[in-house]
Amino acid sequence: MRKFTVTSDMSGKHVVKACIEAFPMLKPAELFHALKRKDIRVDGKKTSQDIAVKEGQEVEVWLPDELFERKAAKAGGEKKDKKQSYKIAFETKGLLIINKPQGLAVHTGKTVADGTLIDLIRRETGYAQAELCHRIDMNTGGLVMVAKNKKALEDAVALFKDNLITKRYRAIVLGTPDEGEPVVYDDGTVMYEIKAFLEKTKSGEVYIHDDKQPHDLPIATRYRVIKTYKPAEYGMPEISEIECELVTGRTHQIRAQFAHLGYPVIGDGNYGRNKINVGFKAVGGAKLRHQQLYSTEILVGKVPSGNVHADISGKTFKIAPEYELDFKELGIKR
Repeated sequence: MRKFTVTSDMSGKHVVKACIEAFPMLKPAELFHALKRKDIRVDGKKTSQDIAVKEGQEVEVWLPDELFERKAAKAGGEKKDKKQSYKIAFETKGLLIINKPQGLAVHTGKTVADGTLIDLIRRETGYAQAELCHRIDMNTGGLVMVAKNKKALEDAVALFKDNLITKRYRAIVLGTPDEGEPVVYDDGTVMYEIKAFLEKTKSGEVYIHDDKQPHDLPIATRYRVIKTYKPAEYGMPEISEIECELVTGRTHQIRAQFAHLGYPVIGDGNYGRNKINVGFKAVGGAKLRHQQLYSTEILVGKVPSGNVHADISGKTFKIAPEYELDFKELGIKR
């Protein structure tokens, strides 16, 4: 058994992350197993959850002595972080609006314990209380809103609850979608709204149904086709770039819903068609590593004057998608 006192730098971090900082020779998997066995104690109390710790708390790690005595593994963490480096696309009084690369998890999960987006931001920006305002999939790139402190988070959550934040995505899909009912925006933009029902199993699997099943949740997505490409002479099927807007924000909603309609996101190994995916290449000739899906736009409505984020009232934050897909190989000009 070894123990340590939580420092100010560790305060607010999850206990597994704090343990790794105190004992770099330990592996995340070992610590998660220790949690399951309740072999980690915070201020003398056993815990089975990866809870956040506070400065001054005492953490005990009940693992075999030989694990603490071995040398720290050379994981090359700095190189990995550099390769997956995020960008601060925009900064406001209370927010960091991050352009997240594909392949970088936004938060700790069952298979990711360290080096997440929120870990990097807290460590590198000096905002120790930074928190995610929303989440996007590990293999989806693009804009993520991060609150600089707890007050900024509370006020950002209020904006989401009042439907004052709209998130839009760009994606490359198989075929050309033509489903849904037209919705006309104030600026004359026409999108089509598609509705369905989403089932999420206990194991995390997602299924889409046209008719409601027990425990299903309603979902709605709006989209428009930006451009359709027909690289038939290259032996490839028709593909389209679409812009999507989430009306509801369920797990894997865009990917699962469009795949259900027959228009899977290119490169999506979960809901897509692998026989189709392998035919598309990334720039440089390698196979696609990620789904071609990006969070590209955040639109803000009229923010109340008492909200910390009143400075972004009516503003739009937008970036271009950074697709891996080699359009030139397909004879496509963009």
